[in-house]
Amino acid sequence: MKFVDEARVRVQAGNGGRGCVSFRREKFVPFGGPDGGDGGHGGSVFLRAAEGINTLADFRVERNYKAKSGEGGSGNDCTGRGGDDLYVAVPVGTVVRDAETGEQLGDLAREGQVLQVAQGGKGGWGNARFKSSTNRAPRQFGTGLPGEKRLLELELKVIADVGLLGLPNAGKSTLIRAVSSARPKVADYPFTTLHPNLGVVYCGEHRSFVMADIPGLIEGAAEGAGLGHRFLRHLQRTRVLLHLVDIAPPDEDADPVRDVRAIVAELGKFSDDLLGKPRWLVINKRDLLPDEEAEAAAKAMVRRLRHKGPWFLISGATGIGTRELAEEVMRFLEAEAARRREAEAGGDLPAEGEAAGGEAGAARPARRRAAERDGRARAPAPARTRQPKPRA
Repeated sequence: MKFVDEARVRVQAGNGGRGCVSFRREKFVPFGGPDGGDGGHGGSVFLRAAEGINTLADFRVERNYKAKSGEGGSGNDCTGRGGDDLYVAVPVGTVVRDAETGEQLGDLAREGQVLQVAQGGKGGWGNARFKSSTNRAPRQFGTGLPGEKRLLELELKVIADVGLLGLPNAGKSTLIRAVSSARPKVADYPFTTLHPNLGVVYCGEHRSFVMADIPGLIEGAAEGAGLGHRFLRHLQRTRVLLHLVDIAPPDEDADPVRDVRAIVAELGKFSDDLLGKPRWLVINKRDLLPDEEAEAAAKAMVRRLRHKGPWFLISGATGIGTRELAEEVMRFLEAEAARRREAEAGGDLPAEGEAAGGEAGAARPARRRAAERDGRARAPAPARTRQPKPRA
């Protein structure tokens, strides 16, 4: 199936049912009065993140989704049946925006997460709702409110722990084939990878992480060169980036250091958050040079780049150094998860998947804890007692 990471769909909630105009007609009950029931509420439209869906290709075929409308009310104060809600399955990692306003409605980053995108219309009132002491035989009724309509933009950001980036033919697909069961296409020409590929890297029992391989970047991608830089969105959820560099590029005029700086510049043009992520340097294709020459070239490259983070010298084709790289990444992710759990237990971070209660709401408990630590917590005000009046 073709990988699609952008789609537009139109959703429409159900309309509210029409209210009923009815009067009680029963033997031996004169002046029965109005008994028209309300109309049923229209169904709403929800998006639900579901496992097993890896692309938005289905939304290229079916673009319109409409929930059922509510039924009209009837006599004897009977309310009409409400319309059933409509649940649309989307891939995990889908970002939903309103196409007309550009507002982000939600981010379905976890399996089973549900987002309401269109509210159903309320049912109209029956004439029983309009009776009063001065209007004993009302003939008014409500027609019901229309359901909400929206044009949505769906954008898929794959869920991965580790992201691979680099120039075309840097060996990203070869690396993900070496450490996982993913089998992306590998060839000796640039831009072999045309869409993101995911692979699960196993490092032992209950120890694994997801690696994402995206199409290669070149200088000027922000201006549309090559395949552009729109695939960088798939790296925004990652915890660490592995920047692959070819230690022996086939072009004699190529400078790996200059290419690394060009890729970093493209990251900054796309997103400051992506530029601030931990980025490890992975120097690939060491099998093309003798061991001593490869070691010297790698150290010289690190010195010229003034790279302060971790770096590795590997060969994706032969597997040299790939297992050590995977183990180091696994230890880094486990340490990050432990730090996050400690922060959540201490109340410094909201729990995973828990919505923050706003800056003001989060700041008040923090200020109160700081005041208690400093001994400056305000004492409770003394209870006010009422003094009895003296007798004359």
